[in-house]
Amino acid sequence: LMKELGYSAVVFPVDSTASAATIREYADVCRDNDLLIGEVGAWRNVMARDPKERAANLDWNIRQLELAETVGANCCVNISGSFAEYWDGYHPDLDTRETWDLVVSNTQRIIDAVKPTHTAYSLEPMPWMVPESPEQYLQLLKDVDRPAFKVHLDYCNMLNSIDRYRHASEFITHCFELLGPHIVSIHAKDALIVQGGLPIVINEVIPGAGSLDLSLVTKLAHGLGDDIPVFVEHLDTHEQYMQAANVMREAAKKAGVPVK
Repeated sequence: LMKELGYSAVVFPVDSTASAATIREYADVCRDNDLLIGEVGAWRNVMARDPKERAANLDWNIRQLELAETVGANCCVNISGSFAEYWDGYHPDLDTRETWDLVVSNTQRIIDAVKPTHTAYSLEPMPWMVPESPEQYLQLLKDVDRPAFKVHLDYCNMLNSIDRYRHASEFITHCFELLGPHIVSIHAKDALIVQGGLPIVINEVIPGAGSLDLSLVTKLAHGLGDDIPVFVEHLDTHEQYMQAANVMREAAKKAGVPVK
């Protein structure tokens, strides 16, 4: 499937509950086929309101980071978490000093439990939680103060205002300029404002169906080096992934960016 898609980077397909033999076999297949392992996903709420759930999710993130270290992935990625009923939902208390400190301490705890040397732990930006801006991410890097804490860039998730959407190319460029040396993986998505959606509705859409300059994204990503993966995501079928990958490939070609 990866060859059919024309990919040279992958999200690792099994988690830390898999057997050591299965993990080793997938890692060997990636190495033998020159596939960069870009991400190991954690995707569990380390700020869950239930103490037992929070503890279990922190332990899961630690085990997923250990897996990322074992297979040599660029990063293990999660979101910072939420107090809402839904694990990535909006909650007014996400914008407090106490929440910021909790994000910092959770991130330090996960990294310190593993002490990775080959991989990084990273947080995907979200529209309403830390980090929701490149400036916040830069400050978070300073406050966490761990070499193994790096940037997972999802510029689309930070298009949370009409100003950022209206000036999206400038905003995307700013993200790369401010965070570039720390970026280890990128989600490439498109966005489109919903006409008549009040007060404002900005939807993530399949690459090519929105208004974002994807050639700019590929050009900026290429400037970071050869081993920074650019992934499309949130699609339903293999055919949609092929469509999105082809759009990104054409965007790269337009920008004069070579693609493996």
